[in-house]
Amino acid sequence: METVSLKEVEYLSFRLAREIFSFNEPIPDFSTRFPNVLESCLAVPFQSFSGKSLYPNFISKAGILFYLMVKNHPFQNGNKRIAMTTLLVFLHKNKKWIKVNAQELYNFTMWIAESPPKLKTETVSAVEKFLETYIINL
Repeated sequence: METVSLKEVEYLSFRLAREIFSFNEPIPDFSTRFPNVLESCLAVPFQSFSGKSLYPNFISKAGILFYLMVKNHPFQNGNKRIAMTTLLVFLHKNKKWIKVNAQELYNFTMWIAESPPKLKTETVSAVEKFLETYIINL
């Protein structure tokens, strides 16, 4: 399974989010991100304990990646936009895509952002269900 590297977030996700989803709120320079938060978001989906992956399948890895990119705020601004583009990069690298209306993806991303942290398990489960519903093979 292909991962998303820090460089790919910088060169692909970050730039795409800036160009495509700029709206009236600019995304600050990549170098202003909060130290180690983005790196953690990218590493968590691939963690294991006692030889067992904590996120054993593609959907669970994509789900926690998307959730963490939205909720952990690795950037000063543009976190939801960068989370969406990072998810798209991860899907594409693994020969998958998400066939969903852009407005529905935006609304779902906003829902994740507004979800209570105490409901992380339930929210991640909802993210996985959303992805299962809309992911297609390329």
